[in-house]
Amino acid sequence: MKKIVLIIVIAMFSSCVEEIDFVEVSETFESTLVIEATITNELKQQEIILSRTYAFEEEGPNPESGASVIIESNQGAFSFSETAPGIYLSDAVFAAQNNVDYQLKITTNNGRNYTSTATQLTQINPIENLYAVRENNDLGINGMSIYIDSYDPIGNSKYYRYTYKETYKIIAPRWTPEEIIITDPLICEVWLQERTQEEKVCYNTVASSNINLKNTTGLSEDRVTRHLIRFIDSEDFILTWRYTIIVKQFIQSLEAYTYYKTLDEFSGEGSLFSQTQPGFINGNIISETNEEEKVIGFFDVSTVSEKRIFFNYEDFYPNEAQPPFSSPDCEPRELDRLTIAGTCGDLISSLLIDEVAYWGGASKIPDTTFAKDGTIISIDTITIAPFIMVPRPCGDCTALGSNVVPDFWED
Repeated sequence: MKKIVLIIVIAMFSSCVEEIDFVEVSETFESTLVIEATITNELKQQEIILSRTYAFEEEGPNPESGASVIIESNQGAFSFSETAPGIYLSDAVFAAQNNVDYQLKITTNNGRNYTSTATQLTQINPIENLYAVRENNDLGINGMSIYIDSYDPIGNSKYYRYTYKETYKIIAPRWTPEEIIITDPLICEVWLQERTQEEKVCYNTVASSNINLKNTTGLSEDRVTRHLIRFIDSEDFILTWRYTIIVKQFIQSLEAYTYYKTLDEFSGEGSLFSQTQPGFINGNIISETNEEEKVIGFFDVSTVSEKRIFFNYEDFYPNEAQPPFSSPDCEPRELDRLTIAGTCGDLISSLLIDEVAYWGGASKIPDTTFAKDGTIISIDTITIAPFIMVPRPCGDCTALGSNVVPDFWED
């Protein structure tokens, strides 16, 4: 939702195809509350996200902090606490139940009250199948398509929304077991040592950001067949080693589906300047303080089911070259510790901004300190050139992900 909030705000001031004066839009900017609220039949801490729309020249979104958030039902109330700016989690774990009315109530820190219509949980319908297929897409690009099948023999589901989280393994192609650290930046001194943490194998998780919907109202049966969740170009490095995706299927009400469908069309390419400008998207949340106030958001109570699959690149591309690494240039190059003038060189400056990782070349030699009479005071060790380095992502996977193995990971 956040990615299209700016478009919504701009569109609120435009109802036809004409040049938009963004300066004028900013001057007449209206701060609108944005509510992301979906509770499900999962037993967990439910989450509500509050933010404010932001002007064209601003960076956003702007979290809405200090609000009071409660979900009331005919079986009790559930209070929420702010755990991060604009993110509110229920104080207790709970799961939405059948035949129970749920109503969201919010009081912002400026004293304004907002409420949703009473909403009930939809019928549950488990995902039937989640699978990956190697194929060419409509543009002729080869890659991996992730599909889903679902079937409701009763025929009461009809309206589906899908989200996913994908996780992929990263192996740094130029990793070595040693690293160079700066021991004294004032005298440009460095040290060669064994790495102190895992930096060869990492994992990165990315959540979906698009709106993916499906409805079966025009079909002879309530069946979702070969519905595309995700397409990944075979040249995308996230496929290089091992990949997993978990897909959630939300069963929505007609009202929720219509809201997300409109939201998706509103945020589509070119829709801002289309002839059929939808104006403002109405959800099921209103301001009790000012009935004229616009509120962006929908309080959705949905059943959810999920499935996960894993696969390796070689499962579908046996004996084929792996995708190119994310960093376009992993060629090692030598960096100087000192300049000709004796000041710190590009090795030091690159290490200070965490831009490079060690690849090879350096060695340690004894460094003996003598007194004036020639007697040995101390014998130490120093690290000397050459310092062959690579861009950090090539030698340190933590530049691209986490070195903590996810709980769900399977090799």
